Amino acid sequence: MNSKNGESVSVWFDQISMPQCMSLNEDIKTDVCIIGGGIAGLTTAYLLMKEGKKVCILEALELGSGQSGRTTAQFCNALDDRFYVLEKYHGEKGLQLAIQSHSEAIRKVTSIVERENIDCELEKIPGYLFSQDDDEKYVLEKEIEAAHRGGLTEVKLFKHSPLAFYDLGPNLFFPNQMQLHPVKYMRGLADVILAGGGKIFTNSPVTKIIGGENSKVITKNTSTIFCDDIVVATNTPINDKFAIHTKQAPYRSYVIGLRIPKMSVPKALFWDTLDPYHYVRVESDNISDILIVGGEDHKTGQEENPEDCYTRLEEWTRLRFPMATEVVYRWSGQVMEPVDGLAFLGHNPGSEDNVYIITGDSGNGMTHCTIGAILITDLIMKRKNEWEKLYTPSRKSFRAAKNYIQVNSNVALQYTDWIEPKFKPNFDTLEMEEGVVFRNGASMVAGYKNNAGIMEFMTAVCPHLAGVLAWNSAEKSWDCPCHGSRFDCHGKVIEGPAVTDLKMAGYHDTGHKRILEKELQAQFDKNALE
Repeated sequence: MNSKNGESVSVWFDQISMPQCMSLNEDIKTDVCIIGGGIAGLTTAYLLMKEGKKVCILEALELGSGQSGRTTAQFCNALDDRFYVLEKYHGEKGLQLAIQSHSEAIRKVTSIVERENIDCELEKIPGYLFSQDDDEKYVLEKEIEAAHRGGLTEVKLFKHSPLAFYDLGPNLFFPNQMQLHPVKYMRGLADVILAGGGKIFTNSPVTKIIGGENSKVITKNTSTIFCDDIVVATNTPINDKFAIHTKQAPYRSYVIGLRIPKMSVPKALFWDTLDPYHYVRVESDNISDILIVGGEDHKTGQEENPEDCYTRLEEWTRLRFPMATEVVYRWSGQVMEPVDGLAFLGHNPGSEDNVYIITGDSGNGMTHCTIGAILITDLIMKRKNEWEKLYTPSRKSFRAAKNYIQVNSNVALQYTDWIEPKFKPNFDTLEMEEGVVFRNGASMVAGYKNNAGIMEFMTAVCPHLAGVLAWNSAEKSWDCPCHGSRFDCHGKVIEGPAVTDLKMAGYHDTGHKRILEKELQAQFDKNALE
C-alpha cells in the first residue's frame, strides 16, 4: 500500500514528480498573482501568460499537492449533479450554458496538450451512467430528457450493460468524455510557464490578500507580491471568512486502485446515481491495468470511522469487478459541494473587483477548474464571457434555498461540540499515531501520540471560525467539520480556509513525565496571548 508520512498517496505520484521550485523570500512585482499550484492555478497562469501577462504562482506546499493530485482526472460534460436538478436551479438556458462550458473545457485542455506537446496520456473515451440499486424511479429517463434539452442530443439510453462480466442494467451512454494523467498534465503546464518567464514559488503559504488599487499578497515569511490582479485557486477560498463558505460544503471522497489484468475492463468512465455515489476509470502501468474506483463521500470531519469508507468501497468494487486482485493504492480528497451544483468562478464577493476565486468543484473539478481559468482570463482581459452570470460567486440561488439552509444548519450543529463533555482519555491506552479530542477546563485539546509514544498537545479549535476539530484516523489529520480546514497530526495547516497552524500546548511522555491539567491550561493561556 502506497503511503507517505501516514497520509495516503495517489497513483499519480508513484512514478513522476513535479518541478522543484524555490520558496519566495523577497518582495516582487507581477501583473497577476495566482494562489494555488493545482490545475486551476496552473491553467489560469498559462492562459494569462499567453495573453502577455506576467504571472506568479504561490503554492503553500508543492505543486499538485492539493486536490489536483488526488483527483481521478475525469474530464466530463456528464456532470455529477443531475441535469434535471441543475435545470431546476438554473433554468433551461443555465443548463445549456453549463453543458456548453464543460464541453469547451474538454476542448481547451485537448488544444493545450496538442499545442504544447504534453505527454499526459490524454484519451477520449465514452462514459456510462447507471442507476442500479437506486430507489428513485425513472432517474435515467429524466436525465436523458434534460441532457437533450441541454444540447447533448448524442446521449443515448442503453438497456444492457456495456460490461460483459457484470450486468449494470440500463445506462446512459455519453460519448466524447476524457481522461488523462493529472500530474503529467500539471508538470507540462508548469514547464511551459517557467520556460515562458512565469514565476512559480512553492512552500510559500499566503497569510494575507489585499485587493484594490494597491493590491498585494503577503506570505507567511512576510514576503510581498505587488500585483494588478489576484486569483485565489485554493480549492476553497482562504481570503474570506463567510461569503462562499455559507454556500458550499466540504466532503471527503475516497479512492482505491486495484490491479486487474490488462484489457479486462474497457477504457471508459463509469458513474452510478447512488448517494453516496461511485465513479470508475482505468489506468495502466508497466505490470497491469489499475482499476481506479472512488466514492463513499461524507462531510469532512463528520465520519467517526473513515477507514470503513475504504472497506465499503472495496466491497462495492469486488462485487462488480471480480477480476480485481490486490489493492495497491488508496487515497482521499476533498470535494466542495455548492448548494446549487455549479462552481463559484469570478469576482470574489466582498472583495475589490480585481480579486477572483475558483472554487466549488462539485465533483467535476477538472472541467470546473478549466472553466474558471478561461472565464477569469476573459475578465482580467476585459472581455465579455457569456458564462459570467451563471458562475458568478455573488449569485443568490433562491431555488436552492432548502440546500442552503441544510448546509448552514449542519454547520451550526457542529458548534454544539463546544458543550459536549469529551472526557480526558487514558493516554497510556491510546495507540501510537492516533489522536483524540478532549476537554481540559474551558479549552478543547487535540492530543496526538507520535511514533515515539510521546503525546503532542495542541488546541482542537480551528483558527478559521472556531469549529472543534475531529481526528481523521485514515489520513492522520485533524479535520474541521464546519468548513473543511485540515491540519496534519502535528497541527500544521494542510488545507484551508484556515491559513495558520494550530497552537501547540506541550508534550506528555506517557512513560515518564506527565503534564498536569493546570500546567496544560497555563500553556494554552500563554499561547493565546502570543
